[in-house]
Amino acid sequence: MLLAIETSCDETSAAVVADGVVLSNVVSSQVKLHEEYGGVVPELATREHLRNLPLVIEEALSLAHVAPAQLTGIAATRGPGLPAALMAGYNTAQSMAFALDIPLLGVNHHEAHLYSPWIQGKPAKACFELLEPNVSLIVSGGHTLLVHVRGELDHKVLGGTIDDAAGECFDKVGKMVGLAYPAGPIVDQLAESGNPTRFDFPRPMLQDSSLDFSFSGLKTSVRVFLEKNPGVADSEMGLRDLCASLRAAVVETLVLKTARAAAQVGVKCITASGGVTCNRHLRRELEKLCKKKGYQLRLSDPSFCTDNAAMIGILAERRLASGERSPFDLETEPGWALA
Repeated sequence: MLLAIETSCDETSAAVVADGVVLSNVVSSQVKLHEEYGGVVPELATREHLRNLPLVIEEALSLAHVAPAQLTGIAATRGPGLPAALMAGYNTAQSMAFALDIPLLGVNHHEAHLYSPWIQGKPAKACFELLEPNVSLIVSGGHTLLVHVRGELDHKVLGGTIDDAAGECFDKVGKMVGLAYPAGPIVDQLAESGNPTRFDFPRPMLQDSSLDFSFSGLKTSVRVFLEKNPGVADSEMGLRDLCASLRAAVVETLVLKTARAAAQVGVKCITASGGVTCNRHLRRELEKLCKKKGYQLRLSDPSFCTDNAAMIGILAERRLASGERSPFDLETEPGWALA
């Protein structure tokens, strides 16, 4: 029985995992707390983690019908993420593991995302036996990565964002037109009934031979467009068309770069995870791509797309089984990057 903790940003989560099965996965969101500020305030996020952690852990254990004495290991996100937020969760895991005299493991948040598309079913179970070499797209408010997963616990980063992440672009443009935080889901909702071809926004770095991303220029392009066309977003259809056009630009960039990565490394399987993977247009376009190419597609279940402790626990259980451990004096690593 393994307890996992995730506090890399503004969600406090705890999960219990046993033999690849998610027995419980509790997530406490702070969206309402940060909404009035238009983004995550690190100090407030950390205070909320400290307040919520005991309750979330207790609920996760209770739902799994597991007592602390039954735990055989504890894992927590060690990085990347907000420094103080990471410390809140990781120090809690350290203290519990030390007190219970059981192994501790610090987990890379991005690496855990790589395996969330393989969690499926009810109860949710990690189907590692089905895992095959794939190109994995990790796309969220803070990260955009393409990773070649060559096998279990064997991966190589192919490309990433050099500035703004895709989700960050959605949120910042949403803020420009007065949408509430987080704007990404609202943009997706409005875009469903908008015209994606009405406004022609750039597809950044598509002509670049690398597998890196850049969404800062797209955000700037929309800002300049709004300055030159005041009032466009004031009408209902104008706002919907703007959201649809923005979404089309972001998704086309993500999908074409993912397709290029798959072709370069020669895999026949694509996976996607992270909060932006909830975007309906992205899911549809990835499905179209894989159907056309004859690829297998695995998308994270929406419940495992956003930050959650279940994916931390699933990965940690495999690593602990291989003999990996973290010393109790190991600190968090906010800038921890996948290799």
